[in-house]
Amino acid sequence: LFRSPCFPSLVHSSMKILHISAECYPVAKAGGLGDVVGALPKYLCALGMSSAVILPKYALRWVKEHRFIEDYHGTIRLHDRHLPFTIEREIDDTLGFPLFVANIPDLFERDGIYASPEGYGYDDDVSRWLGFQQAVLQWVAQFWEKPKILHCHDHHTGLIPFMVKYCPEYRALKDLPTILTIHNGAYTGAFSWRHIDKMPLFEAHARNLLDWADTIHPLASAIRCAWRVNTVSPGYLDELKAPDSHLNWLLNNEWHKSSGILNGIDAQVWNPATDPLIAHRFDGDINRFKAANKAAICQRFRLDPELPLVTFIGRLVSEKGADLLPGVIERALENNAKMAFLILGTGDPALKRAFYALRDRFFWHFDASIEYNESLAHQLYAGSDFLIMPSRIEPCGLNQLYAFRYGTIPIVRSVGGLRDTVRDWSEENPRGIRFDHFSTDDALHALYRASLLYHDEQTLTGFRKRIMDLNFSWEKSAEAYIALYKGVSSPL
Repeated sequence: LFRSPCFPSLVHSSMKILHISAECYPVAKAGGLGDVVGALPKYLCALGMSSAVILPKYALRWVKEHRFIEDYHGTIRLHDRHLPFTIEREIDDTLGFPLFVANIPDLFERDGIYASPEGYGYDDDVSRWLGFQQAVLQWVAQFWEKPKILHCHDHHTGLIPFMVKYCPEYRALKDLPTILTIHNGAYTGAFSWRHIDKMPLFEAHARNLLDWADTIHPLASAIRCAWRVNTVSPGYLDELKAPDSHLNWLLNNEWHKSSGILNGIDAQVWNPATDPLIAHRFDGDINRFKAANKAAICQRFRLDPELPLVTFIGRLVSEKGADLLPGVIERALENNAKMAFLILGTGDPALKRAFYALRDRFFWHFDASIEYNESLAHQLYAGSDFLIMPSRIEPCGLNQLYAFRYGTIPIVRSVGGLRDTVRDWSEENPRGIRFDHFSTDDALHALYRASLLYHDEQTLTGFRKRIMDLNFSWEKSAEAYIALYKGVSSPL
């Protein structure tokens, strides 16, 4: 697929699904969105559904280390600014699918996706995402053979379904089906109507399709205008339709085109038998595999290898429930819990200080690595006994699926995709430990149950084997997306 970068007509002629996203692993990743967009197109291609990805060209390490060739150049207008851009394609197709980037230097030539490495957010996000979407549509509009479907991911691309229907500049795309996947409905991209002059010209009667709560609201607009809408788990769709959700009326009104498709994981990347990022690979003996990798972790950090090891991997933000952890861990260790804890992630500076304070107090029982470190994450999945996910919101959750793959038992709060994928120890064919309330007491009780499980060696071994045998690979999820595509398009 897409093997002729010097001949754009051949490049475009076989494209069926174009994924439009702010992230794509390993090019640019801040969270689960990057993992999904980096894996789904690869598995679609393997199933015969030719797919490509386009995202902004950031000044990130991966981008600098790979070669690109220009496919198109143009100019976008943002009020009184006219910004030149190019669409470029990665020459070697190293991801298993064609990758395109929108090179808009004024907006994206930065060493961060949403914020600087120091954590400072960018103050021109309205211009950035409006510019990116316009560049993509201008490029697609000139194809002699259009993609069959534009697959938009999250609010960063949420105005595309509106633009292709109601902007005269993209009239050539008005009959092109659009699909919106909501990876996280908490981030809406809403901005003031003061920025309306940065939008491309649109038909006046469609103005109400942009508005939600007196703002221009990309996510709400996409829910209204896209041909189909899906969330990344059935449970998360139910939560977004619940009375306390800010999108409940809208999604209930659009129920006929909404569905939940559970994310998968890339089984080639997350394979304990071949993973190059872990100290000891799986050879069939689960307990030996876990013990060897746990020993490697405890040698690197100040932790007692005789204790059950509970880790948290992810962003240190309230959405992930990271703010619950300092109090939970402090109470557990003050009460002499025979456990060790390890934190890996970046985020709230206050949480960073809290975790470093715990590290100073609880030698051999607690440590933290405040960084984004993909290699270390793999090692922690391989060597930890338990993975804790006390999320307030979890649209799907991928960490618990990675944990399954490496025989690490998840301890999760019963929300969204965590409830869909983790069956409690008390249920038939259990997959982990769940707790319901976002409270220190509930989380502590879950840790107590984890300690009981750890010290029952026979049950622990059977538990590990059972979850390692689970199949959450992208094949099944990709087939669900193909069924979704076929429901909105002419024969693919």
